[in-house]
Amino acid sequence: MSVGDAGTVSPTTAVVLDEEPVVEVSPPGPVRHWWATHPNSAYVIRRFGIYVLTLWAAITVTFFFFRLIPGNPIGAYIQNLQQNYAYNAQASAKVVDHYKEVFGLNGNLLTQYLHFMRQLVFHLNFGPSLISYPDSAQSVIAGALPWTVGLLLLATIIGWILGVAAGAFVAWRRNSPISEAATYVAIAAAHIPFYFVGLLLLFALSFSLAWFPSGYAYSSDLSPAFNLTFIGSVLYHGILPALSIVIVGVFGNMLGMRQQMITVLGEDYLTFARAKGLMPWHILRRYAVPNCYLPQVTGLLISFGFIFNGNILLENLFNYPGVGHLLVTAIQQLDLNTVMGITDIAIFVVITAVFVIDLILPLLDPRIKYTR
Repeated sequence: MSVGDAGTVSPTTAVVLDEEPVVEVSPPGPVRHWWATHPNSAYVIRRFGIYVLTLWAAITVTFFFFRLIPGNPIGAYIQNLQQNYAYNAQASAKVVDHYKEVFGLNGNLLTQYLHFMRQLVFHLNFGPSLISYPDSAQSVIAGALPWTVGLLLLATIIGWILGVAAGAFVAWRRNSPISEAATYVAIAAAHIPFYFVGLLLLFALSFSLAWFPSGYAYSSDLSPAFNLTFIGSVLYHGILPALSIVIVGVFGNMLGMRQQMITVLGEDYLTFARAKGLMPWHILRRYAVPNCYLPQVTGLLISFGFIFNGNILLENLFNYPGVGHLLVTAIQQLDLNTVMGITDIAIFVVITAVFVIDLILPLLDPRIKYTR
């Protein structure tokens, strides 16, 4: 609007405001589009990338940690040979050079690391074992692994099943005197180490009552064979170490399951199930327990990874020829390849178990969705 000569207001041209420039958004590329339209596959790829990176970092740290430990394994081995055999200085020097090359100890730490990773990635080879030369470290570990897996795996599963069942029952009957007494006992017993329970069982059932043998995996007058006599001897000798693991495992899993059950007993779906007239045990088995066992399954799968370490103190207490006993022997003799092999296998199993847990949880609980 403008003011004319007669003082009247006359219309003028409208003021045109500056228009904001239109920003054109380019469509996403094919990779980004696929990533956005396949969230589950994208999640698996991301988790696998993190899994590989974590595995590489853990193995790398383990390598440099053990290589920086003071001591000269080859020198100690050669010194032992000199004490038992006639080696002159020149021959010993040649033997040292040969063993350094065989065990991958030539060059600096970076050269040794690249040699170790190349052998591990492309050949799945940890190198020769110093305590059983010229056997490879993986063959020595493979000889001890069945004893550890057979003992700890079975005992862990039994302890988990009994503990989850007991925890569900104790929580369901939480106001009864039996439930309260069992809870107090579990709180005290769950924190007792395996080896202390093993000591008590060894003293009471082996030394005092002589019901069970005090150690080793089978009778000394038997040779390993697939027959009933040898299998029975293995089972008989494994009762005390397995019972040590089962006792502590039952009480620990019972407390965990009870804690989970207490949090869901007041939920509306359980009240609705009672209002429908369903039997109490049916409500417990079909409604309460399935909503509580996810943390227990996670703990069980992670514990499988630690089985490959062996229960070091327990196996040495019972002189059981498992991975834990082998690990102590390898450390005492500075057998770095065997020590790193046991440690790397345990790292691999634990990290793989966590990766598998992340992938299978949606199958156990449909409420879990892997979307961003």
